[in-house]
Amino acid sequence: MNFPNTPRWTRRQALWMLGGTIAGIGLHSCAQTAETASTAASPGTPGNMSASIGITTWIGNTPLYIAQEKGFFQELGLTLDIRVFQTVAQAFPAFTAGQLSAIAPVTSEVVSLAANGADHRVVMVADTSLGADVLLARNSIQSIADFRGKKIGVELGGIGHFFVLQVLAEAGLSEKDVELVNTPPDAAAAAYQTGSIEIAYSYSPYSDQANEAQKDGRTIYSTKEMPTAIADFYVFSNQFIQSSPQAVAAFVEGNIKGLEFLESNRDEGLAIMAKQLGITPEELDGQLQGIQIPDLAANVEMLGNSSNELYMLNSMNDMAEFLEAQGQIESTPDLSNVIDPQFVNALQTNG
Repeated sequence: MNFPNTPRWTRRQALWMLGGTIAGIGLHSCAQTAETASTAASPGTPGNMSASIGITTWIGNTPLYIAQEKGFFQELGLTLDIRVFQTVAQAFPAFTAGQLSAIAPVTSEVVSLAANGADHRVVMVADTSLGADVLLARNSIQSIADFRGKKIGVELGGIGHFFVLQVLAEAGLSEKDVELVNTPPDAAAAAYQTGSIEIAYSYSPYSDQANEAQKDGRTIYSTKEMPTAIADFYVFSNQFIQSSPQAVAAFVEGNIKGLEFLESNRDEGLAIMAKQLGITPEELDGQLQGIQIPDLAANVEMLGNSSNELYMLNSMNDMAEFLEAQGQIESTPDLSNVIDPQFVNALQTNG
C-alpha cells in the first residue's frame, strides 16, 4: 500500500535511542541544528530578555509559531530564538550544556533526562494526543480483552509501545498475553490494511488511510479514551529558570496568547503554521483535531492539581516504571520536582 505524500508532522521517536543519546550528553557541547547554537540566553531585564528553544517540526507548536509571527513574545519583552531539530533527542547535548534555554520533549524524554541527572522543569503542557494515536482491529475482535493471543503491530520501545501496554492493562492483560510485532506506525497500518496483521498501533494519516481502505476493521481504541498517555511539554533548565524567571513567564504568556489568537482568528493562525509545515491550512486544521492544546486553565490543572485525573506527574511516574522495566533507565527517578506550575499559576492569578 502506498500512502499519499501528505506530511505527517510527528515528534514520535523510538525510546531505544534515548539511552545512548543521553549517556553521551557529557561528551558533547553542541548538536546539529538548523542554526548555529551559541548561548542559551541573556537574562536581561523586562523588555530586554532573550531565550532559545530546541523543537521539532510538530503541529503542537502551532501557538508558539503564532506568538513568534504576531510579535507576542516581543510585546512581552522576550526575544525568542527557535531552533529546529530533526528529533528532540538531538537537542539534548546543547540543552544540558546550557546552549539552549528550553526544549519540547515528550513524556518519555522528560523522564529519561531526569533519570540521567538533567536538572530541568516542565513549565507548560504543549499538547496531548486526543485521538491522533489509535489501535486498529478487525471487526471479529470485539473488545480489548479479545487481544489475548493475538499479534499486534507496534514499534517496540516507541511511544506506541507504552500506549499499547496501558490499553492492555485496562483490560487486565499484559505484554505476556499478546505477541508484539516490531513494526513502525506506517508499516503497521499497511500490514493491517493488507490483512497481514489483525491489530496495529498507528496514527493519522496512516490510520485514516487504512480505515478507509480496509472495511473489515475500525479504530477500536484511541487516545481520546486516554488523554494523558502521549503528551509534549515545554521544559526549561532549572538554571535558566533561576536566573531568568521573567523570561520564562513571558514565554508561557506568549504561548497562551498564541493559542487565544488561534481560537479567535483561526484562518490566519492556521495559515501561519501551515506555512512553517509546508502544508495547506485545511490539512493542518484536520491534523489538529487529533491533539488537544491545553489552555491556561487546563495547564494549571494538569501541572498543579494532583487530584485531577489529567495530572501529568501520574503519567510521568507510569512512564518511568515502564522505562525501568524495559531497561532504558537504571532506576525510576524522583520526579516530584520536575513539574513547575508556578508560571501558569501566576499567569492565571494575575490575569
